[in-house]
Amino acid sequence: MLAITQDALGGPEVLKMTETDKPVPGPTEVLVRVEATGVNPTDWKTRATGGLLGEPPFTLGYDVSGVVEGSGLGQALYEPGDEVFGMLRYPYGNGAYAQYVTAPSRHFARKPPSVDHVHAAAVPLAALTAWQALVDVAGLRGGQRVLVHAAAGGVGHFAVQIAKARGAYVIGTASAAKHGFLRGLGADELVDYRELDFAEVVGDVDVVLDGIGGDYGRRSLRTMRRGGTIVTLPLSVMDEGVHDEAAALGVRSAVMLVEPDHAAMRALAALMEAGRLRPEVAAVLPLRDAAKAHELGETGRTTGKIVLTVPH
Repeated sequence: MLAITQDALGGPEVLKMTETDKPVPGPTEVLVRVEATGVNPTDWKTRATGGLLGEPPFTLGYDVSGVVEGSGLGQALYEPGDEVFGMLRYPYGNGAYAQYVTAPSRHFARKPPSVDHVHAAAVPLAALTAWQALVDVAGLRGGQRVLVHAAAGGVGHFAVQIAKARGAYVIGTASAAKHGFLRGLGADELVDYRELDFAEVVGDVDVVLDGIGGDYGRRSLRTMRRGGTIVTLPLSVMDEGVHDEAAALGVRSAVMLVEPDHAAMRALAALMEAGRLRPEVAAVLPLRDAAKAHELGETGRTTGKIVLTVPH
């Protein structure tokens, strides 16, 4: 099969199309023909630094939307021809920049019929991150106030919609040019981080989703109610002092890595079918242009997700 691989760390130019062995599903696994795969910040960071994967060679990618082609022993959820979408196990289940992947069947859910493979591939890692942070870790409830940083980004734009679907009041930080887009997703209040310090104008927050790190954690604590929860996503840039400051203020501080989650994928699929969760696709490129996709992502100016389509 064809896959995008790299033999060295570096810039986008290290990504090469190669021919490699088609995987064979093990017990409880499915073989999925990949139709599209999402591109996430963790991909270009890992390409450049190795991240949690260490040294190459490896194939990047975690988001999958495709068609079941085969099964391992004991896999009983899906039949050949079923359309599924899901996330390979983070970080060591990587390999979605390829024509085929194998993974446990419960890392996938049935793709909603109303959603094409491109838009389905934009969902798994980013939307699962938002769901797990807000619903599972923070226990977000209707009527609570949630602050979403980088609200127009991959994780952020899903977080806004998931929070609204749960009845929360949603505040987002984003550049002014993206405020119209976010209001369309249901955001109640928006702060242009280029013009205002959100910590000076936002208050009484129950839940913070911090996908930026650095000093955002400490500043976010100034907006929060006692008993609230702040969830930080980027481990590499988190200010370690946030935990102690949060504890002193009676705020829970958690650092979270996303996991495959069959139940959450089914919940996300239901929201999509109901028209309450809409993936925003910033760009669609063919798999061979993975390097161009990384270049685009690294500008930090995209709204929503970048998706690669996979040839067969």
